[in-house]
Amino acid sequence: PPPPCPAMASNVTNKTDPRSMNSRVFIGNLNTLVVKKSDVEAIFSKYGKIVGCSVHKGFAFVQYVNERNARAAVAGEDGRMIAGQVL
Repeated sequence: PPPPCPAMASNVTNKTDPRSMNSRVFIGNLNTLVVKKSDVEAIFSKYGKIVGCSVHKGFAFVQYVNERNARAAVAGEDGRMIAGQVL
């Protein structure tokens, strides 16, 4: 049988336990009229396994497995231009 499709990340990014808070990335100034959840996951998945991703009006959160992934994502994407806006 074919391998199962990779699951999309969950929409849950608001857990309050400290470990998950340290591995969550806030993405501000996001052009959410153009940029969709799948785009955010595609951009940020290169830094580690994403377990949650939520897109809101003008911003998003990405929840990683660990804090190291989150720090790498912040370092790599801060100031990047996406859809005409600087993150």
